[in-house]
This record gives sequence, C-alpha cells and structure tokens, in this order.
Amino acid sequence: MMKFNKNKVQNANFFMSGLALGTLGLKVLTSKDARKVYANVVAAGLRAKESIMQTAEKVQASSGDILAEAKEINEARSEELFKEVTEEVKEK
Repeated sequence: MMKFNKNKVQNANFFMSGLALGTLGLKVLTSKDARKVYANVVAAGLRAKESIMQTAEKVQASSGDILAEAKEINEARSEELFKEVTEEVKEK
C-alpha cells in the first residue's frame, strides 16, 4: 500500500489551486468587459492629467505675475531708500 505524506499532498493541492486560479484570473483580466473597464480607467486618468496640467499652467502664470510685481516693489523701494540717503548726505 502507498503511503502519502499529508504535507506533500497539501502542498500539491495548493499548487494546483493556485495554477487554476491564475489561469482563471488571466481569462478574466483579458476579457472584453475587463478591457472596457481598463479603457475607462485610463481615459479618466488622462482627463485628470489634463485638468492637473491646466491648473499647473494657471498657477505658474500667476506666480510669474507675482514675482514680476515683487521685483517692481523692491526696485521702487530701493529707489526711495537711495533718494532718502542722498538727501541725508546733502543735508550734512
């Protein structure tokens, strides 16, 4: 009579179950319905990317305007300080 090691039989069952589930999973993942879902998910991702890029462009343009305005403020302040210092020197 053949003696089977219970652990080896259990491991073989797990292996065969995994193989069957993997094969079934591949069939499900490559089905037409799954492809439609994948296409919709990718389309949503592309729409999200486009929206994010538009927002980033707006933020970049706004920050460029803010930077230009800040430089003008600093130039005007420097001119005022220069005038004040030159007036103080003239008074002395």
